[in-house]
Amino acid sequence: MQTTNKKALLIPQLIVGLGNPEPKYDQTRHNIGFAAIDALSRSWQSSLSENRKFKGEYAQSTAPGGEKIHLLKPLTYMNLSGQAIAAVTSWYKLKPESVLVIYDDMDLPVGRVRLRLSGSAGGHNGMKSTISHLNSKNFPRLRIGIGRPKKAENSENGTVSHVLGKFSPQENQIMPSVLNYVVECVELCLKKGVEKAMNDCNKKNLNVSESEKD
Repeated sequence: MQTTNKKALLIPQLIVGLGNPEPKYDQTRHNIGFAAIDALSRSWQSSLSENRKFKGEYAQSTAPGGEKIHLLKPLTYMNLSGQAIAAVTSWYKLKPESVLVIYDDMDLPVGRVRLRLSGSAGGHNGMKSTISHLNSKNFPRLRIGIGRPKKAENSENGTVSHVLGKFSPQENQIMPSVLNYVVECVELCLKKGVEKAMNDCNKKNLNVSESEKD
């Protein structure tokens, strides 16, 4: 009898995008997690609808390959995102490591994404709430770069207005490519597991003007 010591693949079961409800936050940098879930639901032809029990917009979807996946956009406002995530994980008895959280990151330039297996909140209020409610940092996350404000605006107020502001016309030109790439990366996580998907997803720079500076 053959035994294998192969580590089990980490395959997400719940995919969460962080953001704020209300139309005034639509298409802001801080809501790129919501845009990612919308892109996934379009790609997988699933329809999100408000679910009061889960405190968010929710869909149970079938991803390519036939996996049943939960999609969630918490409607609790960013700093209470963990309430909605915990509602889904407790109802379906999902482990923290089966939750993939997608959110914005100022430390990454626009055009970059980073997939990781675990980590701290890094000052992100939605992630602080998620870590607190899951009682764990050991869950995968996909960060989408939104860049930092210009030096002149790099005060606390400048940071807030940058995060809650809309992408520039130049940035908006590449955001569809970024969101398509996020869908690809999520599908790779489902197919190969998060660890192997990291090797592919963390390399690409979709911002041509930035890559020319490298």
